[in-house]
Amino acid sequence: MAILPRAAHAKEVHLTAPDTFAAVAMQLTARSVENLSDTKAVRAQVIRHIAALEAPIRSAAIFIEQYAGWPVRLAVLPEYLFTSYPGRIGIADFAARAGFAPDGEEYAELGTLAQKTGLFIAGNAYEIDRHFPDFYFQASFVVAPTGQVVLRYRRLVSMFAPSPHDVWERYLDIYGLDGVFPVARTEIGNLAAIASEEILYPEIARAMAFRGAEIFVHSSSEIGSPLATQKDIAKRARAFENMAFVVSANTAGISGTALPLGSADGNSQVVDYTGKVMAQSGDGETFTAFAPLDLSALRRARRNPAMTNSLARQKPGLFASAYAAAADNFHRPNGMMAQGSAEVPDRDYFRRKQEEVIARLDQAGVI
Repeated sequence: MAILPRAAHAKEVHLTAPDTFAAVAMQLTARSVENLSDTKAVRAQVIRHIAALEAPIRSAAIFIEQYAGWPVRLAVLPEYLFTSYPGRIGIADFAARAGFAPDGEEYAELGTLAQKTGLFIAGNAYEIDRHFPDFYFQASFVVAPTGQVVLRYRRLVSMFAPSPHDVWERYLDIYGLDGVFPVARTEIGNLAAIASEEILYPEIARAMAFRGAEIFVHSSSEIGSPLATQKDIAKRARAFENMAFVVSANTAGISGTALPLGSADGNSQVVDYTGKVMAQSGDGETFTAFAPLDLSALRRARRNPAMTNSLARQKPGLFASAYAAAADNFHRPNGMMAQGSAEVPDRDYFRRKQEEVIARLDQAGVI
């Protein structure tokens, strides 16, 4: 299996697109693979699911353009749409059964889907890597209408799953910082991905904004509510503080598990660079979270010296020393590395690591 080189985490593509176009958050039902019998059954279900997306995405794009007059150029899919979360499956087993290879059939089929629909398609999946063969990373991706994967981002903050931080030094040696915080410069803007609850961590979005991100694609699977949830608040904050659009797609429930279907459903939304929610979905499978993204207006705002220019007013150097001083009290890098190789932990490992952080914070008087 070939791994993509550093540059492939974020590529430039050259396509013609208007300054203003529509983006849609496709709120769709995730399909769990937890109860499928073997790897062959998992792969078959995933491929069928990808193929089945052409009709709803194409129909949504046609309706939006006819209804609102904007051409649709970007569709965002929910978190782990094709497999759901691992559930009771161990890390190594789930990687073998459900992990997408960067050069594998699943991404090839997603490329075909992008070509057929003529859209940039953003999504999220569990992904394997030949450099770390026994486990997976949770990856957010963008596939261009050319069929190319132009953005690949591996989730950095997760409670029960490996991340690049767990194998940090080796990961940086292989992919560099561009592979950790990738931004794809495309004809529909500079795209960056945020995975699920990472929307709650402002540093991730900020690092992407410092590298030029204008549109955050956010694949999520979360509790929808008429009340303001933590993630709802965070989506607006990340948009305003970075002067960027956020296109956030939630699941319309998760099928194939013992959980009630609608446990992670609703509130897909598009937020503009002022923090205004432009569109938001209710419950169920729907495309109703769509809105125009005016890149010219965003770029004018970023170039305008004003109190509202929250990006240009940032002073990162103020905080570098404070972050460096605090680093040793929090999660330490390379926790899965032993004698130069990556060890695959059980899921309780991640809970134990958090308990160690809490103990250090207590000792340091932070909590």
